[in-house]
Amino acid sequence: MLLSLEPRTQQSRAMLLLSPLLAGLLTLVSGALLFAALGHDPLQTFHTLLIEPVSDFYGVSELLLKALPILLCALGLAVAYQARIWNIGAEGQLLMGALAGSAVALAVIDWESRWALVWVLLAGILAGALWGGLAAWLRTRFNANEILTTIMLNYIALNLLLYFVHGPLKDPDGFSFPQSAMFGDASRLPALFEDGRVHVGLAFVLLALVAVWVLLHKSFLGFQIKVLGLDSRAAGFVGFREKRLVWLALLLSGGLAGLAGVSEVSGPIGQLVPQVSPGYGYAAITVAFLGRLNPLGILAAGLLMSLLYLGGENAQMNLNLPQSLTQLFQGMMLFYLLACDVLILYRPRLNLNWRRRAALPETASA
Repeated sequence: MLLSLEPRTQQSRAMLLLSPLLAGLLTLVSGALLFAALGHDPLQTFHTLLIEPVSDFYGVSELLLKALPILLCALGLAVAYQARIWNIGAEGQLLMGALAGSAVALAVIDWESRWALVWVLLAGILAGALWGGLAAWLRTRFNANEILTTIMLNYIALNLLLYFVHGPLKDPDGFSFPQSAMFGDASRLPALFEDGRVHVGLAFVLLALVAVWVLLHKSFLGFQIKVLGLDSRAAGFVGFREKRLVWLALLLSGGLAGLAGVSEVSGPIGQLVPQVSPGYGYAAITVAFLGRLNPLGILAAGLLMSLLYLGGENAQMNLNLPQSLTQLFQGMMLFYLLACDVLILYRPRLNLNWRRRAALPETASA
C-alpha cells in the first residue's frame, strides 16, 4: 500500500493535543464543501453560524445558557470515562432529573420560601443519580454491558417524561397542550443579568468544574478511577474495589446530568415540556471526548458545542438551512476526532516503492 500505519512505541503527546484541533479543521473544511454544494457562500454561512450568534451581550448570555446543561453532563461523563465506564445515558439521566424536579416544583407551587428551590434541585440530582445507579446495579450484579443498558434507559426515561407531561403533570388550564403548569417563583433559578436569560446555574457549572478537576487530578479516589480505567486487573490486585468505583462513577455522572435537567426546567423554561433537551446528553459525549476528559478542555469544547446549537438555529432562520445542521456538525466532529485519534498510537508511513514491491512476486514467478 502507498500509505500504511506503523505502531508507535508510546503515545504521541503532540497528537494527543493536536487531534481535536485537526478534527475541528476537517469539520470546517467539510462544512465549507457542504455549504458550497448547497449553493451558499461558505464564508457568509460560517459568519451566520459561528460569529453572528455571539455578536452582542444577549448572544453571549444565550451561549452560556446553552452550555450549562452540556457542560454538567460532560463533566459527569468525564469521570465515568476515565474509569472506562461507558455511560451513554446522560440524556436519560437529564430527563429524569427534569421530571423529578418538575414533580416537586408542582407539589410546592404555593411555597414562598427559597427552600422550595432546594428541594426541587435535590429531587433532580437524586433522580439522575438513581437512573445512573440503575445501570451500575445491572453491571455489578448481572455484569450487563453499561453501553446497552444506559442507551435503553434513555428511551425509558423519555417515554416516562412523555407519559407524565401528557398525563398526571399536564396543566389542566393549558388548553390541552402537553406541558405542566408554570412553576412558582420560589422554585425558579434567578437570572444573573436583567438583559439575559443566563441564571445562577452558571455557578453550578463552575463548582462542578473545580470539583471534578480536584477529584481526578488531586485526590486518591481519582487515582483509583484512573487505574481502573487503565487496567481493571491491576486495580484489583492492589485492593481497589471495582464495584464501588463503578457505583461512584455512575452515581456522580447521573447526578450531574440530573442537575442539568432540573436546571433547565427551573431556569429558562419554567415548566416541564416534552422538548426539555434537544439532545444535550448526546452532545455531551462528543464534548467529553473533544475535551480529552479534562475539565478545562471540556469547558472549551462545551462552549463550541453550544455555539453550534445557537448557530444552527440562526442559520435555519436566516439561510433556510435544515434544522439537522447542528447534529450533522456534531457527527462530523466526532467522526473526525475518532479518526485523528488513530494517529496517537500509530504513525503514518509513506511507501514510495510499493508498486515495485508489489510487482516482485510476478517477476519471480515469470
